[in-house]
Amino acid sequence: MANSRLSRREVRQSKKKLIYSLGGIIIVLILLVKFGIPLLTQFSLLVAGRSQSNDGTPTTNQPSFIAPPVLNQSFTATNSAQITVSGTAQNKEQIKLYVNDSVVDTQDVQSDGTFSFQNVTLKNGENTIQAKAKMNDKESDFSNPLTISYLNKAPSLDVNSPSDGQSFSKDPSLTIKGKTDPDAKVTVNDFQAIVNDDGSFSYNMQMQNGDNQLKVIAMDAAGNKTEKDLKVTYSQ
Repeated sequence: MANSRLSRREVRQSKKKLIYSLGGIIIVLILLVKFGIPLLTQFSLLVAGRSQSNDGTPTTNQPSFIAPPVLNQSFTATNSAQITVSGTAQNKEQIKLYVNDSVVDTQDVQSDGTFSFQNVTLKNGENTIQAKAKMNDKESDFSNPLTISYLNKAPSLDVNSPSDGQSFSKDPSLTIKGKTDPDAKVTVNDFQAIVNDDGSFSYNMQMQNGDNQLKVIAMDAAGNKTEKDLKVTYSQ
């Protein structure tokens, strides 16, 4: 009986050792897959790099990826034909500036990571400005695009109602109506009028007894403006 109990104990111990051994093998395999293969890959790349250097092939420290520069934008329209374009990039990079898909200038990034292109010429209307960074023989993708409109003409302005010198009585309410360029802003005596998509505008005001001066101004996004002065008379 004693031998039988001893035999059963040895079988149980053998099973436990087998289970522990299998668990250990599984853990080792998991660690090998997770950490061993990447380490082997890095080691092989290191060996290849050293081998290439030993063969006399020159090596460089240039990055494998160059991030695009970032352009600053403080306005979307201007009445000046020449503007300044600035931005940020990595030190020691060279910046190529594009205006409407054409390279217009190239300069080096300053030590503080900034660059600034002076007197960049725009064509009349909408302009698209982008930039690329370059280091050695590698070049980045395009930067964020800037869309800037060069507007060199003041907006049109027609005041259809009222007419200059017109007189009113009884009802002091007056509606000023007219038309300007689409996207222009219109003010009447410094109060903003409602401008529709087609450029038509209207503004309601209350006249004072006697003469009423009206200053109507149409202004575009670049700051160009057209003014018209009218006088109407109201008598109770």
